[in-house]
Amino acid sequence: MEKKDIKVIAMYLPQFHQIPENDEFWGKGFTDWETVKRAKPIYDGHQQPRVPLNCNYYDLSKEENVEWQAKLAHDHGIYGFGVYHYWFNDGKNLLTRPAELLRDSKIGNVKYFFVWDNNSWVRSWSNVAGNAWAPNAEKEKDKHKGPTVLIQYILGEEPQWEKHYNYLREHFTSKNYEKIDNKPIFCLLSYNPKMKKMFDFWNELAKKDGFDGIFFVLMRFKRNEKWDWISKYTYQPHSVSLWKQGNLLERAFKKLLAEVGYKPKPRLRYFDYDKTWQEVLKQAARDTDKTIINGAFVDYDDSPRRGAIKGTIFRGASPEKFKKYFKKLVEITESQGKEYIFLTAWNEWGEGAYLEPDERYKYGYLDAVKEVLLNTNSGTTKF
Repeated sequence: MEKKDIKVIAMYLPQFHQIPENDEFWGKGFTDWETVKRAKPIYDGHQQPRVPLNCNYYDLSKEENVEWQAKLAHDHGIYGFGVYHYWFNDGKNLLTRPAELLRDSKIGNVKYFFVWDNNSWVRSWSNVAGNAWAPNAEKEKDKHKGPTVLIQYILGEEPQWEKHYNYLREHFTSKNYEKIDNKPIFCLLSYNPKMKKMFDFWNELAKKDGFDGIFFVLMRFKRNEKWDWISKYTYQPHSVSLWKQGNLLERAFKKLLAEVGYKPKPRLRYFDYDKTWQEVLKQAARDTDKTIINGAFVDYDDSPRRGAIKGTIFRGASPEKFKKYFKKLVEITESQGKEYIFLTAWNEWGEGAYLEPDERYKYGYLDAVKEVLLNTNSGTTKF
């Protein structure tokens, strides 16, 4: 089997620059740094708040900051960014500035592609299904005020699909946008059957633009999901934590409670870092299907966003442990002849999932990635 250099794609959050919608929903000047700074330790030894190295609370509307990120990533072996894309309905498209800076970069240190977060933005106290993406952004006095749905996600029909594609084309045609076999990569977080019609429509538009179609990748939340027309990536650590929530009897009991209308109170959830990574590696070894992209994670603690009641915390992370497990995942991926690993995340500071340097570990996680890739990729890798 031909050995391929591993291309690490780090998930990238653009929520670190001011936009009018955030000013309206959460207060003037809001960015995700606000939730990061407000975080409180929940137990003895809990590492909160997380502080970027040299208190670098950057603004991603500035070109020099995005170029700094791209160079830092490149110098440590990160091949590209999976940039979250927030297209809601009929042209409503937010947090676009960082991706547009990557698109137009003349330096082109890293490749990028979109990861469409195709959910509504809803308030944290809402019962509406969707992406409750920043519950702790609300000040106590503002709780339960304002609309439940902040911005509604609507898939639409062909006129809306074409408008969306026309925006994507501006990125697809950039030399910095990652492509596989002349197909721009496009990821999405959730799927319904109607999307197949939209994807077919987009494929035809892409072919008219000189591409061979679009390379669609769907987040894989269920262990045995299979489609023959789309690739999947295993989003870590969420996938394993969802798969491992109790044994068969416990899950059946929870299902029975739900059927009779019992709703347990939300509570803080803890997971063990080492056990989770061991499950990640076991699952990756089983996933020999070439359409499944292996996933990795740095760390995870979303208590800055979700709070002490709804938060999820993985305990026991360190750069040394990450390096050990990441090396094993790279070896598995190489043995399967796969090319990509999707890594959670580059800068998810509000979820404790970031490679960027912080005050505690400095460049520890980035150095771990660099050392593993230098030792495992073929001699063609140059940082």
